[in-house]
Amino acid sequence: MKEEASPTGGLGGRGAQRRRWPRRTPYGIRRDGFGRDDAQASANGNPDGTYAALDLGTNNCRLLVARPTADGFRVVDAFSRIIRLGEGVAASRRISEAAIARAVEALLICRDKMHARGVKRARLIATEACRAAENGEAFRARVAEQAGLELEIVDSATEARLAAAGCTELFDPAAAGVILFDIGGGSSELVRLGRPNGVRRGPPHPDIVGWASLPVGVVTLAERYGGTVVSRETYDAMVEEVAAFVEKFAAAHRSDLEGFHMLGTSGTVTTIAGVFLKLRRYDRRRVDGCWLSDEQVSRVVGELLAMSFDERAANPCIGAERADLVLAGCAILDAIRRFFPCPRLRVADRGLREGMLVEMMRADGVWGEA
Repeated sequence: MKEEASPTGGLGGRGAQRRRWPRRTPYGIRRDGFGRDDAQASANGNPDGTYAALDLGTNNCRLLVARPTADGFRVVDAFSRIIRLGEGVAASRRISEAAIARAVEALLICRDKMHARGVKRARLIATEACRAAENGEAFRARVAEQAGLELEIVDSATEARLAAAGCTELFDPAAAGVILFDIGGGSSELVRLGRPNGVRRGPPHPDIVGWASLPVGVVTLAERYGGTVVSRETYDAMVEEVAAFVEKFAAAHRSDLEGFHMLGTSGTVTTIAGVFLKLRRYDRRRVDGCWLSDEQVSRVVGELLAMSFDERAANPCIGAERADLVLAGCAILDAIRRFFPCPRLRVADRGLREGMLVEMMRADGVWGEA
């Protein structure tokens, strides 16, 4: 996957101008998997070749706009913002008005970027916060009305499959298999992968042997235990809670792990990698695909536990917006590592959005298969 700089980074900052524009046809998907206006484009192989994938998670809103290449795709625009859509949902079972406002603001920027790039084929998903909230469907309707975007609330099985499709290129070809994990804001997915199925062109197909969704993420765990001051006792309690959920999956999939490695996608593992590399500012090119040993992961987690909240906030790979969440993510990772003690972990700064792009492009036959 290649990236190029976005010339549209200034779009979205002029809220009043944006709201005066005429209503556009919504981007989104129908239940058959195609957008309202892009079904014919899909049938014809999306002749303009511009795709978009949006992941509205419990913590983040992320967008990728990309065009196919001979063996993958090239990113031509991107957007990411922490919106904390799931803030308070675990306790109230509702998405708050403040969170809705933050989400709509971010989604308007995404809409503008898709329009500026001439996107005709898009998939826009929402995950655990919308699954768990009693007003998830009402929120979805408000987004359609206010931003002209139709979100698809996906189930955890789809989330696991998309994460696998987005990360399969980082599977070590010499490995016997992979334990993939995606630590999210409201849930975390675990996937056991066999060797990927090779294809003549395009990214490989993932071989999903088994998967599980854990009902814990960095936002839900930090809200329960606190994320500003985290003692060793509090941290251990978080690990124990998550371990109880991991144990059932481990009972079915922890045997015969000889030759396996772990593959992690989430802000937790990319943060750990950035801290390990001592980056002065986060650099995706150095983080995506890097390898960490089990001992190196343990060392960084120990460093993070020893930091104060202010020290975590000052770290360029964490920042103030993640300083209260990073230790909850480490606790989830440590619970997974307890049952799957693989000697090597590969870090992926990719996941659901890349998986959506791969699946759309493959369905359109851009690599010679449909």
